[in-house]
Amino acid sequence: MLKQVMDIWELLDDPGVDGTAVATFFTAAGLPPASVTRVKGEAGKTDFISFVISGRSGRSHGGSRPTLGVIGQLGGIGARPARLGLVSDADGALVALAVALKLVAMGKRGDVLEGDVLVTTHICPDAPTIPHDPVPFMGSPVDMDTSLKHLVSPAMDAVLSVDTTRGNRLLNHRGFAITPTVKEGYILRVAEDLLSLMVETTGRPPMVLPVTTQDLTPYGNDVYHINSILQPATVTAAPVIGVALTAESAVPGSASGASQPVDIEQAARFVIEVAKAYTAGQAQFYDPAEYERLVALYGRLDRLQRKGDPRHA
Repeated sequence: MLKQVMDIWELLDDPGVDGTAVATFFTAAGLPPASVTRVKGEAGKTDFISFVISGRSGRSHGGSRPTLGVIGQLGGIGARPARLGLVSDADGALVALAVALKLVAMGKRGDVLEGDVLVTTHICPDAPTIPHDPVPFMGSPVDMDTSLKHLVSPAMDAVLSVDTTRGNRLLNHRGFAITPTVKEGYILRVAEDLLSLMVETTGRPPMVLPVTTQDLTPYGNDVYHINSILQPATVTAAPVIGVALTAESAVPGSASGASQPVDIEQAARFVIEVAKAYTAGQAQFYDPAEYERLVALYGRLDRLQRKGDPRHA
């Protein structure tokens, strides 16, 4: 998928790029018109964009196969004028859009997935940066609540949230990793089916990013988050797995020249394989019976999806 990655890279590495330019590119590639919504915030503007790649038996065709959501989670693809060019934080959008482009190419040749894939991300070439330990985060022109309203859809039966996760010391590995499955406040066991797909696509042992209870809670509650990779899990009952682009040392999200095309390609190829298997009913994100057993024994934890009660502070 290096071709798709580099095509998207060149498309996004432009100070004038916006959602309309991306949508036009995909229309020329053969995808039906995308949904583009411009949202303005205190720190600027961004364009949210979403694509539906229809499956053979997906709901868009009246079928019953499940829909996979692929979210390119990020603050911005650029930090202009502070930094020129694509920044490390852009990888979520790069992966998500490369996946969409590859699925379009596959469909033209007759390799159509069983279910639908809904791809969402946003395009901002001049996002702000914000302080964070151990390295600065990329900010966003709009707040997280607004962002999630446009990125997460009720149509998504399961979600892969792709996010650059190089600004930490928890996983010293260059490539990508997945998180355990998160569902309604529970950190569930790591999905065995996805571990197998990771091994098959990389030819290496699987990598798992450790997450904590703090990471499952919404931004704005004044607790530490590794980054925004699991923020989609705060607004959906669907199981969410993070796909993290990682590095051997802490790299700021605002660093330019830090994205690794081969790593992005591996992550995108992994997402494609998950999409094939999940929409065909050949891979699970979690065990529904085990989840229900946990709820029966310990109750619901969906309160972690809310910002919390200040009376408990």
